[in-house]
Amino acid sequence: MQLAKDAKRAVRLTRRVLKGRRSYFELRSLLEERGPLPEGRYRVGVYFADSDVNIYQMRQWYAPLRELSRELPVLVLARNAAGALRLSRESGLDVAFVQKVTDIERVLEEQPLEVILYVNQNTRNFQMMRYGRRWHVFVNHGESDKMYMTSNQHKAYDYAFVAGDAARERLSRALWEYDVERRTIPIGRPQADHLGGRPPFEPDGRTVVLYAPTWEGDRPAASYGSVLTHGETLVRALVASGRHRVVYRPHPRSGVVDPAFGAANRRIIAMLEEANAKDPAARHVFDDAPTLGWQLSLPDVAICDISAMVYDRLATGKPLMVTRPTAPDAVVDEGGYLSVCEWLGAAEAPDIVAQLDRVIGDSAARERLGTWSRHYFGDTSPGAPTARFHAAIRELLARAEEWRSRG
Repeated sequence: MQLAKDAKRAVRLTRRVLKGRRSYFELRSLLEERGPLPEGRYRVGVYFADSDVNIYQMRQWYAPLRELSRELPVLVLARNAAGALRLSRESGLDVAFVQKVTDIERVLEEQPLEVILYVNQNTRNFQMMRYGRRWHVFVNHGESDKMYMTSNQHKAYDYAFVAGDAARERLSRALWEYDVERRTIPIGRPQADHLGGRPPFEPDGRTVVLYAPTWEGDRPAASYGSVLTHGETLVRALVASGRHRVVYRPHPRSGVVDPAFGAANRRIIAMLEEANAKDPAARHVFDDAPTLGWQLSLPDVAICDISAMVYDRLATGKPLMVTRPTAPDAVVDEGGYLSVCEWLGAAEAPDIVAQLDRVIGDSAARERLGTWSRHYFGDTSPGAPTARFHAAIRELLARAEEWRSRG
């Protein structure tokens, strides 16, 4: 048994090494073709130490960062070859490959980077944070009430850009002696200003349902994924109704820890393919697009696990249900929106059609959504979050100039 496990581990390691080598040479060729970046151009940087397996954490920032780059050029500092290659190909942002610490130091000599943004809590962030005389800012990769959102690692950064009042209250409750008034800057959800794109179907009267489950998690306290407990049952019922169109958007890490979770994910995808083959007009969608847009704003109702997807959808003010975890150790903070949300238990999944009809027609639930949306994100009117994001960056650049003037 142990020999078999060791063999599988060796195979995975070999594949990672080979993938890394291929990525390195492809990236080197791409960067040589692009040529050197102009010196002295970038005051804003984004640090990303992960491989492409966690590229989803950067993807949601592509559109806001491209918009910011129109005013203030942004440079992505990527540590991993596979991650840097993916960023170079799809982000539309300028990328510097800084594999070694000496590469970071070279870029810092060439560029006046005064604000560095971080989208996750990778331990290699500290290799960048060692450099003072600039602001290190945690922007995260989503807003939610998951335990990740109150990590004590917030204290390591000079500032955190948070969505709104709910995030500040959450941090105040969880962290000792953390000055949320001084060290957090509410910016709303600038991604909400970029929910465009064209769906792969035309509206035809079917009720469009977004089902966006998270992955199985890497520890019992974060076991929020519903694919095994709710997913197959509710998708089967919606497909059978004949009046629903399912947009299935699973987390890209689904199945990396639990093979059974990955197998259930594949069965749901196959279920949708089979339904489309039987009824081409159904146009059910397995969505693995790199960016989010119409998937959040268009559906008539969304079903999400406890994750940032709940709050991305909340920002639209449209009907939403949240799956209740069945894992006994899953930590559920019911002090915020989850205290009033529309829960979907595993036992209720077979009755999903009636459940969604009820939620869609509930005007009081819509009013609650609007109230909580403002609590989490502040002003969500078009353009307001982007304006707050840009203003926060400009304010930190002004503070950097002030400190530099002091010598």
